[in-house]
Amino acid sequence: MFGKKQTVKVNIPGGKGAKTAKIVIVLMILAVLAGNSYYSIQEEEQAVVCTFGSPKAVTTPGLHFKVPFIQTVTKVNTTIQGFNIGYRDELQGEDYEENDEIEDALMITSDYNFIYVDFYAEYRVTDPVKALYASENPALILKNIAQNCIRTTIGSYSVDSVLTTGKNEIQSNIKQMILDKLDSYDIGIQLVNITIQDATPPTTEVENAFKEVETAKQGKETALNNANKYRNEQIPNAEAESDKILQDAEAQKQERINEANGQAARFNSMYQEYAKYPEVTKKRMFYEAIEDVLPDVKVVIEGEGGQTTTMLPLDSFVTQESASIAADSGNAADTSGTAATTEETEGEE
Repeated sequence: MFGKKQTVKVNIPGGKGAKTAKIVIVLMILAVLAGNSYYSIQEEEQAVVCTFGSPKAVTTPGLHFKVPFIQTVTKVNTTIQGFNIGYRDELQGEDYEENDEIEDALMITSDYNFIYVDFYAEYRVTDPVKALYASENPALILKNIAQNCIRTTIGSYSVDSVLTTGKNEIQSNIKQMILDKLDSYDIGIQLVNITIQDATPPTTEVENAFKEVETAKQGKETALNNANKYRNEQIPNAEAESDKILQDAEAQKQERINEANGQAARFNSMYQEYAKYPEVTKKRMFYEAIEDVLPDVKVVIEGEGGQTTTMLPLDSFVTQESASIAADSGNAADTSGTAATTEETEGEE
């Protein structure tokens, strides 16, 4: 039923040629094994070594060894990488169209206004094993999460906040929301930062209006800063002037107190003199008052027997009055002396 069994003869060359061929084959096998028995890791990357389907991360840079044909090595970039949201980037591929860009950037705010917002997200690989095996494309997953968080956050702010004053708060809220979702997905990558690159209204008229508002707000800030600067410059001067006024008032107060004390002491001294010689003190005080009030007035004094005397200035009158008083005292003394002498003469007789 079956034909005769056929045999195939292979002639292996013998001698030195056969030995040389065997050596070459062995050397080639050893070279292949040696080439597949080591690998190197750079500073900016990590490696995942898979042994019979069991992955293990290698994070130490430098030269490492592996078992050829049994262990496979996959290197993962651990530097900070990024992608754009709202305009074309390398993750969107060749099928990307301009309409896709518009749809990514066009968002609606809480006050039902449309606005174009462009973002840039930065991320890095934190777990190379999960980055390779937990998902097919972790960067694309991060981008989808970021788009969802961006639209949710922008939808809770007014268009004025998105365009002007609320950018920092919006970025912070979006970042925190993305970090929370990445923790739940656990795909081996971490968001480093996300920033608003540009935010523009859908029409030119609205954009110009918002630019004018922003310019006015900047002018307001400049005016406030200048006012605060002027206030800080004037407050020390005002405080110094206030201290000077208080010191002058205190000095004037002390001066008036001293003057009042002096006048009181002078009044007490005058009163003591007045108590000793009331009539003389009255005249002296009257003459001094007249001298102070009417220094250039002629003074006419009417004496006994219709005699008048004109005194100018008043000092002469005061001097003459003193001399008259002294003369009257002297005459009285002389009369007393004469009387005494007469009495002595009569006695001798």
